[in-house]
Amino acid sequence: NAALAHYSPSNGSSRKLSVDEMYLSDTGGQYLDGTTDITRTVHWGVPTPLQKEAYTRVLMGNIDLSRLVFPPNTAGRTVESFARRALWDVGLNYGHGTGHGVGNFLSVHEWPVGFQSNNVPLTAGMFTSIEPGYYRDGEFGIRIEDIALVVEAQTKKPFLTFEVVSLVPYDRNLIDLSLLSPEQIRYLNAYYETIRARVGPELQRQQLEE
Repeated sequence: NAALAHYSPSNGSSRKLSVDEMYLSDTGGQYLDGTTDITRTVHWGVPTPLQKEAYTRVLMGNIDLSRLVFPPNTAGRTVESFARRALWDVGLNYGHGTGHGVGNFLSVHEWPVGFQSNNVPLTAGMFTSIEPGYYRDGEFGIRIEDIALVVEAQTKKPFLTFEVVSLVPYDRNLIDLSLLSPEQIRYLNAYYETIRARVGPELQRQQLEE
C-alpha cells in the first residue's frame, strides 16, 4: 500500500503485513515543545536488489541535502535537486515535494517554508522536513523523512546548512554500502553517534540494552 505516497486505509485494501515486504511508517506527534514528522522504511526479510538500490539512493538524497552548505537566503527550490540526484542518476524519481515547514505545536505541514517554487528563502531558525522517496506502482514505496533545523555553517563567510533533529536509525538491512561515498558514510557514522549519545541514556534507563 505504501506504493501510494499518501495511502488511506480501507477495509477493502487493508491486509496483514509479512516479513517478505517493505513497510513504510510515516508517523509523528504533537508535544508542548514541538511537532514531529518522521518516516522510516524497513524490510524484515530479504529485500530484492532493486529495493536495496532504490532505498540506498533515497538515503543518499536525504544525506546529500541534509549535509549541504549554501548561501544565506537561498530558495529551497534551488537546492531541492540535491535530494533527487542519486535517483536521477539511474532514471528514478518521486512525485511529491521534498519537504515542508513544520509548526511549533502547530501544523505538521506549515507554509511558507519548504522546497517548492512558492516557498520563502531558507534562513536560520526554520524547521523543514527533508523527505525524498521512491514509489513503484503496485509493489512497494520508500520514503525517508527527517526534520532539520536551518543553522549557520562552520564557514569563514556566513553560510547555512541543516542540523537533522530526528534521531531514529535507518534500516541497515536496506543499505547498499557500495553505493555510498566516503563522505556519506562519515555522515551516517556521525548521525549514529549522535543518536547513541542523546537517545542511548534514556534507552539504558528503560533497560533496553539491546
